[in-house]
Amino acid sequence: MTHIATRLSVVKPSASMAVSQAAKELAATGVDVIDLGLGEPDFAAPAHVTEIAFAEARANRMLYTASLGTPDLRRAVCEKFRRENGLEYSGDEIAVANGAKQIIFNALMATVDEGDELILPAPYFVSYPEMAKLFGGVPVTPACPAESGFRLTPEVLEAAITPRTRWLFLHMPGNPSGAVYSRAQLEALGAVLDRHPQVMILSDEIYEHITFDGRDFVSFGAACPQLRDRTLIVNGVSKAYAMTGWRVGYAAGPRDLIKAMATVQSQSCTSVSAPAQRAAQAALEGPQDEVQSFREAFERRRDLVVEGIRQINTLTLDPPEGAFYAYIGCAALIGAHTPSGTVLEDDVAVAKYLLDVAQVAAVPGTAYGLSPYFRISTATSEAQLSEAVSRIARAVAQLDR
Repeated sequence: MTHIATRLSVVKPSASMAVSQAAKELAATGVDVIDLGLGEPDFAAPAHVTEIAFAEARANRMLYTASLGTPDLRRAVCEKFRRENGLEYSGDEIAVANGAKQIIFNALMATVDEGDELILPAPYFVSYPEMAKLFGGVPVTPACPAESGFRLTPEVLEAAITPRTRWLFLHMPGNPSGAVYSRAQLEALGAVLDRHPQVMILSDEIYEHITFDGRDFVSFGAACPQLRDRTLIVNGVSKAYAMTGWRVGYAAGPRDLIKAMATVQSQSCTSVSAPAQRAAQAALEGPQDEVQSFREAFERRRDLVVEGIRQINTLTLDPPEGAFYAYIGCAALIGAHTPSGTVLEDDVAVAKYLLDVAQVAAVPGTAYGLSPYFRISTATSEAQLSEAVSRIARAVAQLDR
């Protein structure tokens, strides 16, 4: 007899968290593991952020806040959208939650009914399909291969839409691919969506400030203002400000959706912790110099990894346009024999081989819906990344193809 709800039988734990946990367990045995499973900046949060949060926590009672955020933080979010994206929102169109993932979770709980379809262009963030399935949703995962820049095209979008389509998810820059959409590419997708009024759009822009090669970031909301009444723009302070553990995400969207998300949040966690909200406000309102210095460091790391993988002729890597990941093609390794005689049948086996032999933790492309690839995070030091690429090269050289 089990007491676990049947809906959990179709939901998998986070693949990136599972890989990181396996790396930690191996490291606990004394093995020198380089964990590139989680996307977590190795920088400290800006000093003024922590100082303001600590000072206010000492000086003031930190009480419950409004479910969807303090008025001050929501004003700061509105100003951020106006200043950086050219978008005008009011406080009742803003939601604040415990990270961008909870924003998405709340939105789906508020809108998805059994059998509703969600278009998740692959490769997608690992949590998207699992969240959809939790609420009885049906993930629809059209492939967006390297040949299309890992981007959704209007033709593929049109073919994926049915009368049951409830949401389209966009992630830009993408995790794991690093793909960035131009204004013209977003407008072309918007033209398709104009013809399908039942489809809502979730634009996950958490890596907004991490773009490379001089690219300008364009929010979906700015490119397709005619779709404002069915667009939810998701963001947060975790990536741009190296504040993953503070757990503050935010979103802007139509009032009726934001109100429904408030109901969900009020009956789950109540609100984000008050000190964390003050820290997020400080990040959005304070100096932005470190955001730029972080971006420059991530670009140098991207370049290092791209050059290193280029030297391994059995692996492929299109230079990521943003975020801090490398989605590495390993098709040439499928079918190869390891020194112990094991056949690498898929990218799950490739990732396991890299962990066992190279002591480098990577996430298989299967978790992102597009194989055969593996993803490594480039959010760690250049020294660590150089060593990781060297280990990968040595491990690949040992295979019998």
